[in-house]
Amino acid sequence: MEQSIIQLKGLTKRYGDFTAVDGLDLSVYKGEIFGLLGPNGAGKSTTILMMLGLTEPTSGAVHVCGIDSTINPIEVKRRVGYLPDDVGFYEQLTGRENLLYTARLNRLSPHGAARRVDHLLGRVGLQQAAEKKVGKYSRGMRQRLGLADVLVKNPEVIILDEPTLGIDPIGVREFLELIVALSREEQITVVLSSHHLHQVQQVCDRVGIFVAGRLLAEGRVADLSRALFSDKEPFIIEIGVDATGLDNGLGGITAVEKAVRALGHVVSVTAGAGKLRVGSEEDIRAEVARVVVNSGLDLTSLTMKEYGLDDIYTKYFEGGEAYGKIA
Repeated sequence: MEQSIIQLKGLTKRYGDFTAVDGLDLSVYKGEIFGLLGPNGAGKSTTILMMLGLTEPTSGAVHVCGIDSTINPIEVKRRVGYLPDDVGFYEQLTGRENLLYTARLNRLSPHGAARRVDHLLGRVGLQQAAEKKVGKYSRGMRQRLGLADVLVKNPEVIILDEPTLGIDPIGVREFLELIVALSREEQITVVLSSHHLHQVQQVCDRVGIFVAGRLLAEGRVADLSRALFSDKEPFIIEIGVDATGLDNGLGGITAVEKAVRALGHVVSVTAGAGKLRVGSEEDIRAEVARVVVNSGLDLTSLTMKEYGLDDIYTKYFEGGEAYGKIA
């Protein structure tokens, strides 16, 4: 059974007549990367503040690492690292000096602090810039230093708020690869809040979509796709075939079309000039490829379109709450 490291139950936050977060139920599991999605004002930041114990909920409960964030926020902060979208450092100090200062604040011994800081500088790829003043760092370097900063206390959870804003594409890729490595290798739980849907889809195990203070959907992208687009085809497989070497030519393609229709989970099959388009409820690329190869036709290409996070996100904002909550 998966272990919940963040658990929110009926979490609600009101500011006068305005409800920022409305009855939120959510579990985030140990070692996973969970993506928080939604426009500005959707309730993501308020939820993060309640997780960290920086603001009290109007009602409901929030537990992080088994600790009530409202009753014991200091203990939560000892176990959780938070990286905002714009990290503040002492510009006149070097990267290493900034991290050593954070280590001292977290009561590491001088020897333990130096060892931990040197390890983290290597982990985030800043060894060569360790003695450079932070005021000279690029945006990407500052974010990597920020990640090292939140890791100084060896947290169980890290919360990242728009961590890739303003970073060049190569820097984004390296940063995301580092996040995945931390999650997989060290079992650190990551909560990632971002507007960059393709980045979230690249790295997150599950996502939650916030709209007007409510969590309307949560789950794996494939599961959300299946639930939202079940009236269509969650998976679209396009196959290129070459029947020129067969005596029966077009007849070979027709036979393959019939064989593919007989496969499980197939919703539709359309045959064209040297192509088959298969709509299915599951990923059946292997089965389709096997049918084509066994028929004697040459398989020249095979691609699959799965409705992605962009499609899911757009669908929710087109239909709003009409789709209800999917979990």
